[in-house]
Amino acid sequence: MPHPSHRHELYTVAQVRALDRRAIEVLGVPGFELMRRAAWAALSSLRRHWPQARRIAVHCGPGNNGGDGFLLAALARESGLQVEVLALGDASTGDAVLARQAWKDAGGAARLWQVGGALPEADVHVDALYGTGLRRAPEAPAAALIEAIHASGVPVLALDVPSGLDADTGQVPGAAICAAVTVSFIAPKRGLYTGHAAERVGVLELDALGLPDTLWQDTSPDAHLLTAAQLPPRPRDAHKGTNGHVLAVGGEHGMAGAIRLCGEAALRAGAGLVSVATRAGHLFALNAARPELMAHGVDGPQALEPLLARASVLAVGPGLGQGAWSHALWLTALDSGKPLVLDADGLNLLSCEPRRFTQPAVLTPHPGEAARLLGGTVAEVEADRFAAARTLADRHRAVVVLKGAGSLIAAPDGRLDVCPWGNPGMATGGMGDLLTGVIAGLLAQGCDAWQAACLGTGLHARAGDRAARLGERGLLAGDLLAPLRALGNGLDE
Repeated sequence: MPHPSHRHELYTVAQVRALDRRAIEVLGVPGFELMRRAAWAALSSLRRHWPQARRIAVHCGPGNNGGDGFLLAALARESGLQVEVLALGDASTGDAVLARQAWKDAGGAARLWQVGGALPEADVHVDALYGTGLRRAPEAPAAALIEAIHASGVPVLALDVPSGLDADTGQVPGAAICAAVTVSFIAPKRGLYTGHAAERVGVLELDALGLPDTLWQDTSPDAHLLTAAQLPPRPRDAHKGTNGHVLAVGGEHGMAGAIRLCGEAALRAGAGLVSVATRAGHLFALNAARPELMAHGVDGPQALEPLLARASVLAVGPGLGQGAWSHALWLTALDSGKPLVLDADGLNLLSCEPRRFTQPAVLTPHPGEAARLLGGTVAEVEADRFAAARTLADRHRAVVVLKGAGSLIAAPDGRLDVCPWGNPGMATGGMGDLLTGVIAGLLAQGCDAWQAACLGTGLHARAGDRAARLGERGLLAGDLLAPLRALGNGLDE
């Protein structure tokens, strides 16, 4: 298992390969020995997750990932399992040559995959086709094998990386294994934690192959996984004035719900006071539904300015719209110089009028909004979410939360954290409005932009997971408010 000091560190593929070379060249661990340790780790994982399995099919590619598979096959046969090996080709490379020979010496045979051929009967399929080596779509024969494995309905154990998944970006450029379990080796690859990886990785385990802590010396991780956190307890003499005043700006005609969710989330996150600047027609509904929000009808910049003067933090964008009223409030709010969180139409307006922020600022785009800010397409954003988030943070001098499966939090100095929580039930209207309010509420209580973005993203996602215990489908944004309060106070429900 990985050393505790490294288990939340994420690395690029190039960094992991450098660690692998360091283990061989500096620490003196032969490559074949690393392969043998990976095979033992994989067999242990298989036994834990499928203790009743008696037949396994191991699918081996030509490289070192295939070598892991050949050695796993030999160990599994030695332990009493029925094993069949299906190979993509009749030759292997590097240390995989020795692994293939070890399988042959143990009496095993490797059947070559033929497109349209039948798969072996198995209780578990083992994916040892490509590992980290593939950055493009698999070629036709491999793609056909991957599709046949999917069609079998048999669970898959992936070795290191589900084949076809880009371990650097989480992108899936073509056919890709959808694993029930992935056991990854040496160090966590960043692409296994974001984007399409959520659908492909399954249960993710990490085994450092018994390598010493010195392996990681002089190697700074590319990113980190968020860890569960909450604010410290409040001083006993705290009052509402010591916990900040959030002003939520938005709610064009017909969009009162967005700004209400934002304001209520700021309250539940602990802000002392929350005001709402919105259309006058929304005041009755807001006061009736949540009287703790101080709702104000605002018809233009002059009406907004006294509210800005009293606020310590702004949340701009939920339900804001992009018309003349919206633009005037947006511009006035941004020019105030107050710390702010910018979301939704606040980001769409920013894409038309870019600026670099001098005040503390957090931007919370989904991939579509990120694409507009970058002048590209959603596909380009999703092709490398890490690069997109870092580019936006640098361009606007703001902390950026790039939402989605495995949300990313990027700072202008290059720091990046990945959120390991959240679920598909959160893909529904209003969730982003909540996140905006949560982050603003944390800013109001004294967090800096980076702290508020990381803590707020984590609390929001963890609250979503708590709320999804009754099922993901049908989850509402408002369902997160109760668990959000509990988690923010470090309490179990």
